[in-house]
Amino acid sequence: MQVLGGVDVMVHLTLDWLQVIALLGAVQGLVLAGALITRRSNRTANRLLAVTMVAFSIYLASAAYDGAELLKVFPHFFGAAHPLPFLFGPLIYLYAVTAADRTRQLTLRDALHFIPFLAVIVDGLPIYLMSGAEKVALYHRLQSGDVPPSIAIALPLKLISGVIYATLTLVFLRRHRQLVKESYSSLEHVQLRWLLWLGAGAAAIWAIAIVTNVLEAMDLTVVGVGDDIIALAMAVMVYGIGYMGLRQPEIFRYDTAEYRVPAELRVVRATPAATSPPPVTPAPNVSEPLATTPRYERSGLSDREAQQLEAALTAVMEKERPWRDSDLTLADLATRLDTTPHKLSEVLNSQLGLTFYDFVNGYRVREVQRRIAAGDARRVTMLALTLDAGFASKSTFNVVFKKHTRQTPSDYRQAAQA
Repeated sequence: MQVLGGVDVMVHLTLDWLQVIALLGAVQGLVLAGALITRRSNRTANRLLAVTMVAFSIYLASAAYDGAELLKVFPHFFGAAHPLPFLFGPLIYLYAVTAADRTRQLTLRDALHFIPFLAVIVDGLPIYLMSGAEKVALYHRLQSGDVPPSIAIALPLKLISGVIYATLTLVFLRRHRQLVKESYSSLEHVQLRWLLWLGAGAAAIWAIAIVTNVLEAMDLTVVGVGDDIIALAMAVMVYGIGYMGLRQPEIFRYDTAEYRVPAELRVVRATPAATSPPPVTPAPNVSEPLATTPRYERSGLSDREAQQLEAALTAVMEKERPWRDSDLTLADLATRLDTTPHKLSEVLNSQLGLTFYDFVNGYRVREVQRRIAAGDARRVTMLALTLDAGFASKSTFNVVFKKHTRQTPSDYRQAAQA
């Protein structure tokens, strides 16, 4: 029993299945936050995700609190979740940005993302400072439809903020995935599929919020049902993050591309590489003066040097076959050629019109094609051929092979053996 405003209130805690799921999700979020805050790798990203988990936990606890009608028992928790939707979007966006670049640190400019969240808190201070009885009275006013203007305005602003940040996150991850291909030949350990999953999950929750709010405004569903669905979706996301953390603990450690290619040097190849390596342009006479040839705008690489580097690159790929190493990176190959990753990336993009990822995997695909034609596919499995060629997984091989040949590996094998 608890005394509230001089009235004895008997505590009868009854939770339905949805509230239990939300409450367990809140506990799971706090456990994840504790685990993340102690990780030493990529601390900035993991701390942001830890704060996100705490925010999710408070929101889920609020869902259970509201559903179980605990306001009269614990009135001072009332309104705790109100400003949190302004926090979710910026946190997930900044988490994606810092997880994608382990060298990035938070700056004062990043603090601007949290101005709406702080503004809502400041606006709500009079409510947070109310007594328990006053909060109960305000709750009944809200239930009767007497909603203060600031609270009424905050709802659409939450949805707008969520949509904007979900879009920013997905656009950033899509662009970064392309940049990763400039430095890695295999994406299994560096691709941002986990972040894409997180970003897509957050976007889906915001979509649910928009739909349910529209339906409630049109009186096509019961008021409050949308909040339950959102809480359930958020709990599922927290459970999913926990599951991924247990099943693939490396998702909280990121090694991503460090060498970015200037936009003006990225060339889209009209047709995919298919059956032969790129042609080699013979190097001109070394006595030709370097000063008379045009130079690349950012690296100082001349046309003659670019052609020489292209020829050297092709020779190394054909003779030393470094592409058989599934972990081959742009930096590794640049070291073999005694050049810089930036110069090598410029040659790949401007001379060959390929990303490093597509360039290396083109050799791997051709190696598998050669061995299939030689009859090796009759003696060993396709998986063995795939791994021998340098692919890190059969699933990646299937996608890359079809991209380069416009056939599935099985179709190509059947046609070659016919």
